Amino acid sequence: MRIEEGPKVIQTSLRNTAAQKRHEKASFSGLPSDALQPSKGTTWGRSGSNRSWLRSFLSATPLWLGPLVAVSFEISLRHFNGSLAMVLTAYREQGILPVLYTYGPRWSLKTLMAYTCWIVLQAILYVGLPGPNHQGQQTPAGHLLTYRVNGLRAWILTYSLLSVLWVAGVIDVAVVAEDWSGWFVAMNLFGLLASAMAFVKAHVAPTHSGDRKFTGNAFLTTSGLDSTAYDFYMGIELNPRLGEDFDLKLFTNGRAGMMTWTLIDISNLALQHRNGTLSASLVLVTILHSIYIVDFFANESWYLRTIDITHDHYGFYLAWGCFTWLPAMYTLQAQYLGRYPTRPSPAYMAVTLSLGLLGYYIFRRVNAQKDLCRRTNGDCLIWGEPARFIIAPYRTSDGTLHKSLLLCNGWWGVSRHANYTGDLLLSFSMCAVVGTTTLLVWFYAIFMTGLLLHRCLRDEERCLAKYGSSWDEYCRRVPWRLIPGIW
Repeated sequence: MRIEEGPKVIQTSLRNTAAQKRHEKASFSGLPSDALQPSKGTTWGRSGSNRSWLRSFLSATPLWLGPLVAVSFEISLRHFNGSLAMVLTAYREQGILPVLYTYGPRWSLKTLMAYTCWIVLQAILYVGLPGPNHQGQQTPAGHLLTYRVNGLRAWILTYSLLSVLWVAGVIDVAVVAEDWSGWFVAMNLFGLLASAMAFVKAHVAPTHSGDRKFTGNAFLTTSGLDSTAYDFYMGIELNPRLGEDFDLKLFTNGRAGMMTWTLIDISNLALQHRNGTLSASLVLVTILHSIYIVDFFANESWYLRTIDITHDHYGFYLAWGCFTWLPAMYTLQAQYLGRYPTRPSPAYMAVTLSLGLLGYYIFRRVNAQKDLCRRTNGDCLIWGEPARFIIAPYRTSDGTLHKSLLLCNGWWGVSRHANYTGDLLLSFSMCAVVGTTTLLVWFYAIFMTGLLLHRCLRDEERCLAKYGSSWDEYCRRVPWRLIPGIW
């Protein structure tokens, strides 16, 4: 889940460079007199108070709805041939609790120990592997955090080691898909424990107390209970760490989530191979997934500027979401094909592969333009012409004034979230390649559509609060959010 904040390309102190001086006059021609003023708020991020009872209640709904949906999909795959309609029928006729008791996932000590070893291995690689240090973005409280970026090395080492052990007969990679029920329980357990740990840590040992957000102040009053549920779900700390360097956000998303995604794909390939077949559709799904995952790790420093790191606080939404929801739900195509292979025509698979590669190309080029402008401080060419941008000032809670550049040409002049368009094309192709209309297979594309549309609105609300009239001017110059002529 790597969603980056709008068209922002750089963040610096208020110091003009030669490039800025060349572009500043053109960038601000026609702006209202207050265009260079930061928003009236002194900080940005999630609202800290004054939430309605209804909004707090609705926001806490995913605490039970998310796990129920994930369990329902797991039951559908193992017991109902991937049919969600049959699961819903069973819920209606037998009741939800009896169905969960009869068909729900079962834990095993052996699987829990195996998953624990997997997470420990990833933690050791996260801490022990060398890698360049990169800084994230300024937090609302003014902190500039440093991250060691070694995800790609960890991915290569992990799957090189697994391949050697698999070929040598030491381990059976298919065991994850074969005992998926136990792995599913283990991932849920770790996700819930991480959520609870983050909630307690935020109260008793915060990493940066100035970057916490509390919705309410009490635990025992009615409003306090609502606020506590919301804080547990959305999180309190922005960038919680264990010690100086172990960043929970980066580890949870990258190692517990994205790294496990590849493991599940490979395990389903191994399961098919053990059963005497290897469908081209599963191979292609794994390739498309791997492109996305390897890109994530190859550009891990870019992830430090995404909404997950810069805006979302660390609670159930990110902790359980990355430990459980991401690996369990984003791999549904591979899980389905591991059990129920399909045989689409070569022409059909070629078309879906081309669509996926096109989506990836758009996704990568959009972000590359922003990164180029960031590295050069705006002194670069975008689509053969000088970069056009708006200098947007904002203020952190310590009173320091900063600025960002809002890129207005290239892909960022086509729409304000062109990177989401590429992401959606890639997501659609990952599901289409399976070659079936089964709703379960298409869930990832449906979910990503809803997620990215919601992120569009969240991102814009946050940018307006952060940049004020500068954001209004950017929206005037680039009127389309996602798809020109439509929205």
